[in-house]
Amino acid sequence: MEERNKTLGEFIIENQEEFKYSSGELSRLINSIRLAAKVVNYKVNKAGLVDIVGAFGEQNVQGEDQQKLDVYANEVFMQTLVNREIVCGIASEENDDFITVKGKDGGNNNKYVLLMDPLDGSSNIDVNVSVGTIFSVYRRVTPVGTPVTTEDFLQPGVNQVAAGYVIYGTSTMIVYTTGHGVNGFTLNPAIGTFYLSHPNMQFSKDGKIYSINEGNYVHFPQGVKNYIKYCQTEENDRPYTSRYIGSLVSDIHRNMIKGGIYIYPTSSKAPNGKLRLLYECNPMAFIAEQAGGKASDGFNRIMEIKPTELHQRVPFFCGSYNMVQKAEEFMADAHGAK
Repeated sequence: MEERNKTLGEFIIENQEEFKYSSGELSRLINSIRLAAKVVNYKVNKAGLVDIVGAFGEQNVQGEDQQKLDVYANEVFMQTLVNREIVCGIASEENDDFITVKGKDGGNNNKYVLLMDPLDGSSNIDVNVSVGTIFSVYRRVTPVGTPVTTEDFLQPGVNQVAAGYVIYGTSTMIVYTTGHGVNGFTLNPAIGTFYLSHPNMQFSKDGKIYSINEGNYVHFPQGVKNYIKYCQTEENDRPYTSRYIGSLVSDIHRNMIKGGIYIYPTSSKAPNGKLRLLYECNPMAFIAEQAGGKASDGFNRIMEIKPTELHQRVPFFCGSYNMVQKAEEFMADAHGAK
């Protein structure tokens, strides 16, 4: 008889010893994310039927219009994590500042902080494009028992103990790593259970897809322009295919499965890039590296950047190792030619 796919719950229990500080918290944390993901998934799939799409009428701390679903997803993840008393602090792209989480005893004895983008790509909801949740987990650096401080959140990506994303699409998946490879779990909506569907996910060393908003070409740095021209040149295995959804989770997920590079560079319109180091780039970089890929700001490894503020933005090059390395070469050459 064919072996039944493991459930996410079974997988977590079987692999708990791989978690450096394992004492059950990671299991509870991933289980909380699993529960929140199911709730948000239900709302995302209902979005075309009820008045939950469209702008909320407010802007988030980034100055971007908040979608109603952004606000809803933020609340669901916050409540689920707070109620289970697993983390001592949460930082969200949707909130100005981090939130301190106290236990029922009023103490601050939990060991982990979580950073998240609760609904990445939400402006695509009303046109039925996949959106996602991105999360990143660190062990706190301030003493257990004291309230968390900014220092607990402003850690370089190399300190992450877990990271992942949920993709709400034609099928809903949780993809995550604890530093021992990347595994993907697909939701069976009939019974509400996530099953291991993509074990040991890997980026191919080379790929044939490049993902960048070419509409901004005129605003890009010269190194990026040169790399795009390289991708379009008919030579060897090129030209590459251009695929850009504009939903980070969807673009990275596709490129991990098919092989490719995702680029959101600096530009004259966004001098620091658009993506946030803490909520988007670090978790995706951790996943990419664990899947044999590479993540860079064009010159430096993303996960070694020391954050200076919660909502810091950085340029982002992420995907198949050789493709990112080639893009870095173009960046260095153009930088040296100045």
